[in-house]
Amino acid sequence: MAIVSSHTLNGMNGTHAGGFPVRLINITQNAEIFSSSMDNNGRLEKIIDLSVTDGKDKFELIFDTGAYWNSLGFSASDNQIICEVVLRFSMPNKNAKYHMPIILSPNSYSTWASQPE
Repeated sequence: MAIVSSHTLNGMNGTHAGGFPVRLINITQNAEIFSSSMDNNGRLEKIIDLSVTDGKDKFELIFDTGAYWNSLGFSASDNQIICEVVLRFSMPNKNAKYHMPIILSPNSYSTWASQPE
């Protein structure tokens, strides 16, 4: 079993950014793996079964960041126009941990991925 995890931080004030929807899609097979939410501390950790996938499959982790900024009172009228952050990646090791943290701002983000363990 693999683990997909993330930690989201509010880049404006350094707090955890949580409580918003996140989904994992296998875009090669056009299949949703999970639909969940970041917890209140901006963390996500899901165990997933990759036994029916190919190591070359591509995945998208989709963060509904617009919902987060809207909950803080930001809107399109405040020039908050990025509504989702989408990370596209592969998971060649079916038993590894894939961790992808994000620092969020209303119209920008920074992300990186740790090497699979």
